[in-house]
Amino acid sequence: MTVGWNDNTPIYRQLKERVVGMMLDGVLKAGDPLPSVRQVAAEYQLNPITVSKAYQELVDEQLVEKRRGIGMYVTDGASEKLLASERERFMREEWPAMLERIRRLGIDPALLLAQANPGGAA
Repeated sequence: MTVGWNDNTPIYRQLKERVVGMMLDGVLKAGDPLPSVRQVAAEYQLNPITVSKAYQELVDEQLVEKRRGIGMYVTDGASEKLLASERERFMREEWPAMLERIRRLGIDPALLLAQANPGGAA
């Protein structure tokens, strides 16, 4: 798998966001092990310290737990916690800008709902 890293954000943050995305998408579930630091570093040609920093942030946020000698595992409730925080962040940071753009363009909200749910009742 080829990974394109963004030059505007530190790689450890991008790696963390990829893991978070996998949790939100259900690819990683509670109790699932994360790939080892060495495995990720080798696969993506990263410094192991970069991978460790990304994993440590996940531990600090209590989304992942270290099990001494056996690895890192997704904690119980991690996806629910992530979903709640991502929803809150979306409403606080992204939605106001989207709403302003919708208003500026004069788009009818009913049209947006119809586009989002074709064939269903809006």
